[in-house]
Amino acid sequence: MSQYKHVALIGLGLIASSISLAMRRVGMEARITGTARSKETRDTALALGLVDAVFNTAAEAVKGADLVILCVPVGAMSAIAKEIAPHLSEGCTVSDVGSVKQAVADAIGPHMPKNVHFIPAHPMAGTEKSGPDSGFASLFDNRWLLITPLPKSDHPAVERLVRFWTALGSNVELMEIEHHDLVAAVISHTPHLIAYTMVGVADGMNRVAKTEVVNYSAAGFRDFTRIAASDPTMWRDVFLNNKDATLEVLGRFTEELLALQRAIRLGDGDFLFDYFTRTRDIRRTIIDAGQDTEAADFGRNKPEK
Repeated sequence: MSQYKHVALIGLGLIASSISLAMRRVGMEARITGTARSKETRDTALALGLVDAVFNTAAEAVKGADLVILCVPVGAMSAIAKEIAPHLSEGCTVSDVGSVKQAVADAIGPHMPKNVHFIPAHPMAGTEKSGPDSGFASLFDNRWLLITPLPKSDHPAVERLVRFWTALGSNVELMEIEHHDLVAAVISHTPHLIAYTMVGVADGMNRVAKTEVVNYSAAGFRDFTRIAASDPTMWRDVFLNNKDATLEVLGRFTEELLALQRAIRLGDGDFLFDYFTRTRDIRRTIIDAGQDTEAADFGRNKPEK
């Protein structure tokens, strides 16, 4: 395995902490440096041993690194890229973990020196938790890591990044940026938006008491609240930076919702049964693919670190 010698993590939340723990689990001996906006976060990351050294600025953290991973909200990417650009080592790889790729490429690309390799990436893994103490080494196990190389991306650098993420447990696939953003809108962005909306609907219904919403949430509402507990800053930036794909999927969702509304109004049981049967089969294929389990609590009991 072509191993990186110095990895800089910019942002020290769930993904960055999990990267560090996964690296240590497989025996990578790379030096890990990091930074975060909050002093409390920086201190916690250092105390937990997630980094060998923590710095007050991203510019300091990237010095000497041969792999830099930006683990910050999409809206912060441009400013960070501009800050670190003069301090990047020749030949280093700069990547990210943002769930939107075209906006990230547009934000980071113009600031990158010609002697570094910028390769956008997106680990399709996470929880609703955030912060340096929320990570765990197995987060990426059997989860997909999508890399969206740019037209001028250096092939050996891409392959090296593939090996890195594979070693952390990920299934890695290369994908075009535009297609990535559409896929992400279907399987991640729109479901989060729907969850936020359903929680908002429940919060605004005067005929249903908040105590009832809380006490009886295991009936299904609980799972919306789990998704809706995700970091607001991150999701604000996602929707502002993946407008076209999200609006396209929302349009399709609205059409499906209207069809279901009509079937319920007309008492069309056959339509509802066929629809629910088809969608249940999709759940089965997800389980068969190893992307979830049939265990209680959706198999999401937090694993040991």
